[in-house]
Amino acid sequence: MSDVAGAAAPVLRLGLPKGSLEAATVELFAKAGFTVSISSRSYFPAIDDDEIECMLIRPQEAARYVEHGLLDLAITGYDWILKRDVVEVAELVYSKQLRRPVRWVVAVPNDSPIRTVGDLAGKRIATEAVELTEHFLADHGITAEVEYSWGATEVKPPYLADAIVEVTETGSSLRANNLRVIHEILQSTTRLIANRDALADPWKRTKIEDIAMLLEAALAAHGKSGLMLNVHESNLAAVEGILPSLKSPTVSKLQAEGWYAVSTIVGVELVRRLIPRLKAAGAEDIVEFALNKVVE
Repeated sequence: MSDVAGAAAPVLRLGLPKGSLEAATVELFAKAGFTVSISSRSYFPAIDDDEIECMLIRPQEAARYVEHGLLDLAITGYDWILKRDVVEVAELVYSKQLRRPVRWVVAVPNDSPIRTVGDLAGKRIATEAVELTEHFLADHGITAEVEYSWGATEVKPPYLADAIVEVTETGSSLRANNLRVIHEILQSTTRLIANRDALADPWKRTKIEDIAMLLEAALAAHGKSGLMLNVHESNLAAVEGILPSLKSPTVSKLQAEGWYAVSTIVGVELVRRLIPRLKAAGAEDIVEFALNKVVE
């Protein structure tokens, strides 16, 4: 693609997470205003923005490619950017199940004699996060054998490993495999990271900042609804006393004498209780609407 002068138009190279965060990321981008289409046969999703080129990449690898300039921007976890020379643009707190950090933990079988981190000395530890585990052990002055796990890490103790270092959101998989946590190494949330040279380029920096703002606005809208209603001035104070808001309700005078329009943003879980109370307080024409973005 070329611009009017014949030079190649600028393009931002964006790495999207392949795997467990894939669907949630596509949904987040949709709320931010971008349609991302992923084909099962391709690692290069289509996006309805000619200034962006997408590539699916494992979160474990994304920071390395951003650091080396092969990608300008990527979404990955905090756990995978440690020791990497990249710039954190935004924290995006979302995951495949819950809107809270995931945890990297040390876990052992319920009947294991291992009780503390110190008991790991000389033991075999299976994990996908080898570097993270090695740094953790070094920080605690512990020497142990750390081996890379290609999957199904939870089933390896006690026969193939004495302990594991694994990521968990709810802990349900650990419990299902009769494992208990003896230590939490770190908590990790999803991050938007950028290459330093890309941020030094004025066009790319603006594009990156715009994407970050829209993604953060989409996350800010999660769990919120908009409410609009009309109310007579005689009932305005009562209605305002019921309504919560991010700041305060917006109140506008209508052309009809003595009537006002009121709009606000509230938590979705509050709506079913608010609407009957608002109606009883004199509100009319109450409308609830979904929010895709809230720019704070």
